[in-house]
Amino acid sequence: MTTTLPLFWHLSEASKKERLDASVKLIGALEQFQAQFVPQPAPDTSGSDDEQGDEEGVLKSDGLDILNAQDVSYSIRRLVRGLASPRESSRLGFAVALTELLSRINTVTCVQILNIVMDSSKFQGSMTGQEERDVLFARLFGIMSIVQSGLLVRTGPLSTSASSATLPSTLSSYEEVLSQLLILGEKKSWLRESAWFTIKLAIDAIEESEVPWKNEAIESTLKQLFIDNKIWSPEKVALALKLQDLFSHRNWNDFFSPPFKNSDLFSPANLQALSKILKGSTTDEDGQKDPTKAPSGSWKPELHFVWDIIFDQLLPGPNGEPSRGSFQEFYRVVVDESLFSSTSSPQRKYWGFQVFQKALKRVNEDSMPMLFTKNFMRSWINHLSKQDRYLHKIALQTVKEVQAFVQDKPQLGFALILQLTGVNGNQQFDKFTKTKTVESVLASLDAQGIKNYIDYILTQTDESDGDLNIAATNARRTWIIDQLGALIQNGRLPKEDEWVQSILDWLALHGLFVVKKKSSKSPIQALRSIPKPAFSEEHRQQCRSKLLTSLSNLNAQTIVVKSGKLGEKATKASAVASDGKFWVAKVLETIQRLENDSKHVSSLAEADEDEQQLYVRAREVIETLRMVNDGRQEAAKGAELLLLAIALQHHCLAEQGDLDLESFEKAKKATEDPAELEDAAFEPIDVLVDTIIGYLEKSTAYMRSVSNQVFALISGSVKGTTIDLIVMQLERRDPAMLAKDQDEEMDNEDEDGGASAAVDSDQESSSGESDVDAGTGNDSNYEEVDAQIRANVEEALRINGIEPPTGDTDDDDDDDEELMDDDQMMAIDEKLAEVFRSTAGGRKTKDVDAQREATHFKNRVLDLVDIFIKKQSSNPLILRLISPLMELIAGTGQDERQLSDKAKGILRTRIGKAKETPSQADSEEVRVIAGNLHTRARKTASSDFLGILSQSSLYVSKILINLEDENSVIDMYRESLIDFVTRKNSHLNATYFNEFFQRFPAQGWTLRTDLLDLASKAVNAYRQSQVLQLLQRLVPVMVRSLICSPSICLK
Repeated sequence: MTTTLPLFWHLSEASKKERLDASVKLIGALEQFQAQFVPQPAPDTSGSDDEQGDEEGVLKSDGLDILNAQDVSYSIRRLVRGLASPRESSRLGFAVALTELLSRINTVTCVQILNIVMDSSKFQGSMTGQEERDVLFARLFGIMSIVQSGLLVRTGPLSTSASSATLPSTLSSYEEVLSQLLILGEKKSWLRESAWFTIKLAIDAIEESEVPWKNEAIESTLKQLFIDNKIWSPEKVALALKLQDLFSHRNWNDFFSPPFKNSDLFSPANLQALSKILKGSTTDEDGQKDPTKAPSGSWKPELHFVWDIIFDQLLPGPNGEPSRGSFQEFYRVVVDESLFSSTSSPQRKYWGFQVFQKALKRVNEDSMPMLFTKNFMRSWINHLSKQDRYLHKIALQTVKEVQAFVQDKPQLGFALILQLTGVNGNQQFDKFTKTKTVESVLASLDAQGIKNYIDYILTQTDESDGDLNIAATNARRTWIIDQLGALIQNGRLPKEDEWVQSILDWLALHGLFVVKKKSSKSPIQALRSIPKPAFSEEHRQQCRSKLLTSLSNLNAQTIVVKSGKLGEKATKASAVASDGKFWVAKVLETIQRLENDSKHVSSLAEADEDEQQLYVRAREVIETLRMVNDGRQEAAKGAELLLLAIALQHHCLAEQGDLDLESFEKAKKATEDPAELEDAAFEPIDVLVDTIIGYLEKSTAYMRSVSNQVFALISGSVKGTTIDLIVMQLERRDPAMLAKDQDEEMDNEDEDGGASAAVDSDQESSSGESDVDAGTGNDSNYEEVDAQIRANVEEALRINGIEPPTGDTDDDDDDDEELMDDDQMMAIDEKLAEVFRSTAGGRKTKDVDAQREATHFKNRVLDLVDIFIKKQSSNPLILRLISPLMELIAGTGQDERQLSDKAKGILRTRIGKAKETPSQADSEEVRVIAGNLHTRARKTASSDFLGILSQSSLYVSKILINLEDENSVIDMYRESLIDFVTRKNSHLNATYFNEFFQRFPAQGWTLRTDLLDLASKAVNAYRQSQVLQLLQRLVPVMVRSLICSPSICLK
């Protein structure tokens, strides 16, 4: 025992792995002891020595020492006693070791071990509640070890028994085990499920065994479970189904009645009684207590094992036996109308959610819709809608199970969506539940599933309620439009041209046209039916808006375009279909086809003759651009996309009066021959970029996304004047001037018509008074009283009993006015002050709004800068963007923090981490930029900004070194080093130079003598120590570089 005693301690460890390791070692050691043991004849217990203790006499009375080694006998007793230990995980470790030991040795009988278990778990009247629970669990675990080890039905005689007739298991031992388990279940309700589960294990063991008393054991089981015990519980239902499945030839009516009306527990006549038992209800239909139903005891969240047996028989799986009953009817009565009823408690609904999750893993395409019943969907949506709901967590867990189910069986995704958005669900399921369940299910669909879903939602376009509920029809159509847009927006869906084109055609048709007659043979699927009732103007606007949004989403998604030519590789592109054609072009082709089909559709807005000519000319230019095959092909695609996008926007926004024909004409001319431009002073690329900037400032999100995509395509053709144009947009302007410019633009728009109708006499009159106006300057603007302010002042006077003066007031009336007292004057002062404060506040708000709009606009311009640096990393024009970005960072305030952070991000990622640099830059220009960076670094007070300056300086230094102008780099860093060491107020730090030494060790090594000289000239001891530290860091860097290039040390 000296080798086994230490192993018992590890059986109580909290770690499962340590418990299992200890069990393996213990069982291995005991097997060795038992193999070496030679049985001795049974000693005469009557002549035992008086010196033996009572406990030792008791231990020998169990008979273990006769056929087992001393260590084995001790271990069995020790393991049985350990089952009652309250120590954490002790009961689990000892039960596993006992079960494994009993399955390995064949020198013990079932009666022996059962007696030991019963003796070690006796009840005493002085026990506390905790001690009583410990012995009850010890008895349960001990009996379960007997069953699971196979000792209960072992047939072979004891291998070393003195009598070959001794059998390890008998009918009486089985009946005793069964009786003790039933007593345990009746003693404590919270032990009933575990005790009856052990009975189920015992029945399985009997069925699989070859014991000669099998039939007698089954008869005894039926007698004790169904004849002697008339109370029904979920445990009894589980065993009834188990036994009925094993012995179907028997007559079960006598055993199941009452409360069941026949032997088929899943028949419709028995479902109500079954639902009450499984729900744990102890009352009958009249609300009276039913003595045949067992009390459920305290509620526990774990689902009962009876549901596994039920689903094994109702949902057996593809390789199992046929189902024993109707799962749909069972689920409706027992689960939906019982566990999920409106009067059911949250605890029962919790069980219901677990039942749903368990059944979901077993259903197929035919049975899956049966789970999404009315009451379940109501409870699920309600508890998902708010986080403070009692069952919100289990409802979320159900969502995760549904998502996992679709991932495992994607072919059932479409059927699942039909249930979530169908009759029992809600079309706005994701919106009401604040989840992305439908969206995630859609992401798992294959191409065919997506097509089926699109057909499903489009069929609901023409469906109308029986009572012609217009509100319901409009709500359904709004949902359809949102769903179509969500399909395109979802980046995880595989975008196939067929279903994407069908969505775009549907949105274009119902957003821009009225269907007069359906066309069954039309290639446009949406034209094959007429919506009844007709689409409202609000829904047509939604279709146009969703069309632009969908195209914007498609522009941001990258797909692989396969070339039709042999030998050419597939390329990645954005804003195009799989054939390489722009989605915008496909939509415009659909619109043109519909415009020519006047028999079936009519356009909502007919274009005039000038617009038609402009469209024709634009199409000719687009065809010309498509013929470009040289190095300008990418720029030509960008110009084509811009023209197409503007044309589509014209179609979608023509009714709103938001058409920008000037930009349309400008973009068209920019794509033509430069010799044909009216103003040859501007480059065509500048005109295109100016048009893009205009859309960034005032257009829709659709045009802003198109603008970024167009600029990415034409970035290779950008020139110096184009960069100047972009930089100009980043300059800081006064908020008051911004607001004034906006007011002037609005005034010019409002007065265009009036100005054209002015007569010549007005012009002469204004010219005659020009000299007077010139003398007063801009003061005349402040003499004009705002009409709103005048109205507010007059209202304030009128409230206090004073009529404001008018042109018809006589002088005699002034004499009749009564003088106001001090209170009246104070009241008027307060009113007037309030009027002027509100006016000042309005102007202040106007300035803030203008500044905010300017910040947003600059953010969009920075997107162009980011695109250009990313796409044209070797273009020398990048250098001209560094200084403006630095100015932008240094000049922005706290209200423009987002703008500053974005500029810093561009410099950090695109400049500081650039792997490729311009190779054909002008050395003089680069030196000027590098000098400005060093000058700014010496003056900046921000350590964060200094880090960005350091990264940018390293980038520019790399360019100069590649241009063989490293002396300029060394001179600049030498000047900065002198400033850092000798000037006390220098804002440079040691990191600024350390990064240079690490990036360019050869050039840094040339500054070693400067470091040594400056060490003695340092302004203070701290700067001197930093210089020495720089020198200390420079030496290892030089050594590493020397290994690669020995010529460095010669410099």
